[in-house]
Amino acid sequence: MPAQFAHDVVVVGGAGHVGLPLAIALADRGANVQIYDVSESAVDLVNRGVMPFLEPGAEPMLRKALDAGMLGATTDAAIVGQARNIVVVIGTPVDGHLNPDPTAIPTALAACSTHFRDGQLLVLRSTVYPGVTALVERMIAGMGVDIPVAFCPERIAEHRAMTELFSLPQIVSARTDAGRARAAELFSLLTDSIVHLDPEEAELAKLFTNTWRYIKFAAANQFYMIANDRGLDFERIRQGLTKDYPRASDMPGAGFAAGPCLFKDTMQLAAFSDNTFSLGHSAMLVNEGLPLYVVSQLEKRFDLADLTVGILGMAFKAESDDIRSSLSYKLRRVLKFKAKAVLSTDPYVGEDVDDTLLPLDAVLEKADLLVIATPHAEYRGLRTDKPVADVWNILGNGVIV
Repeated sequence: MPAQFAHDVVVVGGAGHVGLPLAIALADRGANVQIYDVSESAVDLVNRGVMPFLEPGAEPMLRKALDAGMLGATTDAAIVGQARNIVVVIGTPVDGHLNPDPTAIPTALAACSTHFRDGQLLVLRSTVYPGVTALVERMIAGMGVDIPVAFCPERIAEHRAMTELFSLPQIVSARTDAGRARAAELFSLLTDSIVHLDPEEAELAKLFTNTWRYIKFAAANQFYMIANDRGLDFERIRQGLTKDYPRASDMPGAGFAAGPCLFKDTMQLAAFSDNTFSLGHSAMLVNEGLPLYVVSQLEKRFDLADLTVGILGMAFKAESDDIRSSLSYKLRRVLKFKAKAVLSTDPYVGEDVDDTLLPLDAVLEKADLLVIATPHAEYRGLRTDKPVADVWNILGNGVIV
């Protein structure tokens, strides 16, 4: 590391689900890493060796890195000027009209750009709207500093970060040879498998990946509805058609397709497309419509206005405490309008996140009807004489109730 930089890497926005695992992984591989984040509570937790969210295997590595003096966190933006590599994990959001805001990253960078220095590398890590890398390049050029810009999208799934950061190929892109070499050098700390693309190719590669998954989930959910409408068990059909048949092996099961990435990135791709992205919009209608479908099916069987409904699981995925964009909350909103009362529970979501949640035993006792909204392993051994809507089929019930 050149003498003018005290640290190898600073991760901007680095106390969250994308940045913190990356910071820990780089520190574990010998880089001196600092985290810059505006959340004082998250920074405090990190510096005390406590993960602000669930990520298996991360906390022991965090403490090891802290003890070795290889990792620290701060709310002081000046730290940005002290690192050779700046990794930004701020993504492109979509607004209430599903339009991406391509200025979000340049606006966020402006808050710490006064600390940028010649000789640094700026890496955009989160998903961005196509063209944002070029927009940031123009921003940097206008500042008159010699900083190449790279786009190296994260590829991890929550709860697999501390494995996948070291096992998955890393996509690296930059406009210049120097930028590509610097980015490859950085991410070679994690893996020997580096995939080189141009920035615009890498931007689309990330969006294509998440949109492809979202479309596959939509196809499975549509198949589920078709089978369920005929009183047939979609999961039994899926298991039959995929058994020892490689061309169907990637067909997922049915379930709520949610979280902070898949829906958002599909809408970003739709906004970018010059043609109507009917496939993406159709996937959105199917996946976002599944909670409504569940409620409509329950209405055919039960007088919901006289029943208390218990929702099991509010996180967007199994064994997670992350409720961002969780369809469990959409389900709850609809049921609050339809049912006499709605109760909710989740073994991972804390009271500081949702103080309306009850213990599982209380929900099982008070509810007349249950909906498994998140397939937590805890629910697999559920024994109850009450009707259960189980889209995920974790109880093996087959049809919706």
